[in-house]
Amino acid sequence: HEGIMKARLLPLRSILSKFPRMVRDLSSRCGKLVDFEIRGERPELDKTVLEAIDDPPIHILRNAIDHGIEMPDERRTRGKPERGKITLSAWYQENQVLIQVKDDGAGIDPDRVRESAVNKGLITREAAARLSDREALELIFTPGFSTARTATEVSGRGVGLDVVRSNLERINGHIEIKSQAGIGTSVILRLPLTLAIVRALLVECSGITYAIPTSSVEEVLVVQREDIKTIKGKAALTVRGSVFPLVSLEGCLKDDPWMGNGNFKYAVLTRSHDEPLALGVDGLIGEEEIVVKELGRILSRLKGIGGATILPQGDPAVILDTNSLL
Repeated sequence: HEGIMKARLLPLRSILSKFPRMVRDLSSRCGKLVDFEIRGERPELDKTVLEAIDDPPIHILRNAIDHGIEMPDERRTRGKPERGKITLSAWYQENQVLIQVKDDGAGIDPDRVRESAVNKGLITREAAARLSDREALELIFTPGFSTARTATEVSGRGVGLDVVRSNLERINGHIEIKSQAGIGTSVILRLPLTLAIVRALLVECSGITYAIPTSSVEEVLVVQREDIKTIKGKAALTVRGSVFPLVSLEGCLKDDPWMGNGNFKYAVLTRSHDEPLALGVDGLIGEEEIVVKELGRILSRLKGIGGATILPQGDPAVILDTNSLL
């Protein structure tokens, strides 16, 4: 089993080796001075995962050079070194590999993001005003979004990031962006080690068994009725000072996250695009390594489902993709 798993793994450096020259050429074309550093080429990924993430880092690096790093004279005016810095780091975290692209450029201005989204008709001005800065950053993943005033041959900050996110979610990966205006931007890609075999938490809901990849699970809590609070009419749990909106797995699968009988006994704490969520289930079966089976082209379009598996006793179980489900 371990031998077959290792045979499928390839070093990350096989796709990272082409980036230094690309960064050098792009920065020269844009008239910018950029120092590029790669840290951590040792992590290994499944061949299919490696093929799927060939493009996302290229796109993110293009954005960082073209619209993240400022021109040398502008950096001097802001009291920064003439040469901008971009760092690409990769490391293991539990059963995932994280790839981070970090720059010390202009960052992303949430107000400019809101204004651009309103001008392009992606959101109303009233809705934009209600968004927090973190929620405003999520708008850059909207199809057709760009803050670039003019198109360039290199990129426009945010253009195509919706494609990057959807490609990553297809392999159960996630993308997170953190940015401070004037200080810089950090983009983190979270990737599964393999698509063939994953560790999963088996849960029961309405008599049916579901598998939730453990990479999506932070913690599991026993839920008593008195533990459930209500905020603005919606159920929530307070866990060590943090508030987790509580939704029913049964309700989510029926397109109404607040529906369900409310008699669930356990809450699976998870996060969707860095937002905390608690998923209510009826029972826990245990943790197992499962072999992921493709559902085929038609069933693979179902939201919230990342595949299926055959349990040891021969019964099938659906593997949930909590990100798209919630």
